[in-house]
Order: sequence, then structure tokens, then C-alpha cells
Amino acid sequence: MGDLSCFLSQNAVKVDQEKHVASKRFMGANKKPVEWEIKAITSKEDEDLRKECTKRVPVTGKKGQYTQETDFNLYLGKLASECTVYPNLNDKALQDSYHVMGADALLKAMLTAGEYAGYLEKIQQVNGFDSTMDEQVEEAKN
Repeated sequence: MGDLSCFLSQNAVKVDQEKHVASKRFMGANKKPVEWEIKAITSKEDEDLRKECTKRVPVTGKKGQYTQETDFNLYLGKLASECTVYPNLNDKALQDSYHVMGADALLKAMLTAGEYAGYLEKIQQVNGFDSTMDEQVEEAKN
């Protein structure tokens, strides 16, 4: 048996937060786009998010049988809002300025469709997903 000390929590390399320009439309005082801060979440946090976005649906033609179905759009929105450190998407004044409630709703209101898609890709990358969730969904369909 080898030395297991390298697996101890205090010896694991911490995952750094990353900075990313989600949109060139948000300019700082220096007239440059403001960088957003993104963090990775734990596997447990990810599992909890997936459970929140999964529901039981009846199997067509099979009375009394159900299957699990995950709403991946909902999951990715929750994942993105959970991983966004800055700006604080839970800030009431920020949500009020966009007339929305909730971090994931704010994120969708702040970013254009293309910016949002790019941001979701970055979020998945920061969390160590090699392929995007959209690619995994497409692969599952084929």
C-alpha cells in the first residue's frame, strides 16, 4: 500500500476561481469590460442541483411505470448561478434593476442569448466537464 497522505484534504490543490468576461457590454470605470468571477462546485453540490432539476414522469403506454427526466436547461441555469461569485446574482438591487427574482432569472436577463450560451460553456469548463452538457444531450439522443 502506498502513502495516502497526498489524498488528504489539506494536501489537495484547491481549485482557483477564474475570471471571465461574460459580456463586453458591462464596462468598468476604466472603460474596459468587467470580469466576472466563477468558482467550481463540489460533486455533492452538483448532485443536489441535478436532483432539483429532475422529475418523475410516467412512461408512455406503461401504466404505473415512471422514469426520471432531467431538465438540462434548468440545471445549467442553476449551475451557472451557483458558480457565479461576482457579480452577486442574489443582490436585491441588481435583481430589481432587471425586474426579475432569482439568480438564474437575473443571469438570463443580464446576458444576450449568445453571451449566455458562451457563459454556460465557461461554467462547465471551470467545473471540469470535458464536453458541454448540450453535446452530452445530443450524444444521448443519437
